[in-house]
Amino acid sequence: MESWRNRKTLILSRTDMMGLLTPAEYVDCVEHAFRMHGEGRVYMEPKGHIVLDRYQGEWEVMPSWIEEPEAAACKWVSIREDNARYDLPAVFSILIYTHPETGFPLAICDGSYHTLMRTGASAAVSAKWLARPDSTVLAILGTGSVGEGTLATCDTVFAWDEVRVWSRSQASVDRFLAEQGPRFPHLRLTGTTDVRTAVDGADVIVTGTHARGWIVDEAWVKPGAHLAALGADLEGEQELHPGLLQRGRVFVDDIRQCVPDGEVNVPLREGLISEDDIAGEIGKVICGELEGRQSDDQVTVFDSTGIALQDSATVPLEVERAYAAGVGVEKKMIST
Repeated sequence: MESWRNRKTLILSRTDMMGLLTPAEYVDCVEHAFRMHGEGRVYMEPKGHIVLDRYQGEWEVMPSWIEEPEAAACKWVSIREDNARYDLPAVFSILIYTHPETGFPLAICDGSYHTLMRTGASAAVSAKWLARPDSTVLAILGTGSVGEGTLATCDTVFAWDEVRVWSRSQASVDRFLAEQGPRFPHLRLTGTTDVRTAVDGADVIVTGTHARGWIVDEAWVKPGAHLAALGADLEGEQELHPGLLQRGRVFVDDIRQCVPDGEVNVPLREGLISEDDIAGEIGKVICGELEGRQSDDQVTVFDSTGIALQDSATVPLEVERAYAAGVGVEKKMIST
């Protein structure tokens, strides 16, 4: 049997990771992750949290195994809301990709760019499966990295007539439009600091903030709209008015993870909805075991906390492309 003792681990920086996959490929990988989840061909525990009072933020740990193509990965995420003081992003992460049989570390990757793309792709997949087919207006609430990934990936699933972006800060709106506008010259991008202006009449609404109180009013959302709530992934976080969860057909990425930490966590604790009001997991829709949208007028909601399977389903192709492109540094991790 071939010895792996001299095999090397590929180390990839954020710059190395950028551009390895197209936005459409991120969507395909995330859709596959949800499908495998729906079929039960995975092993994954809910993400773990370490929250310290002395720092404004948290750590998250996200291990997973997926059956086909077989892969295992674990992501260590750091969230620090005051990192601008250090000229660092608020969220960054390290992704460790391991050989399932031996546990050998095949690659150690910066997970920041990877995460913004696979997170945005979850919104795109939900829109593909739950939004009305004639959707033409997209609203993106939050102009951070998740907003960038959302724009890139949602652009692959619908032909948008208009994309509206929102942030509390006009400077953030202006920066986003200046950076993203040239990358998407075929889109009509507009920006605002008023949430109602952004969501009024929108067909698909994607939220990517860490709000701890709803920012989207139920009255502003038109019949037939689809909402993808990506921001809430910790107890107490909330982006949508509870009325939207009472009114809409609600899907989650992973029920065990979303109940304590997702968009549904606050209205569940307050007794405004029950777990019986959650239609199910999106993977069940994708694998054909659960009905998605039931009518053109129905509001659909996707509660995405971000699941580790999105990483293990995506990193193998990223690493394959990295080798093909000749990027990264190989390092021998086991001494002889």
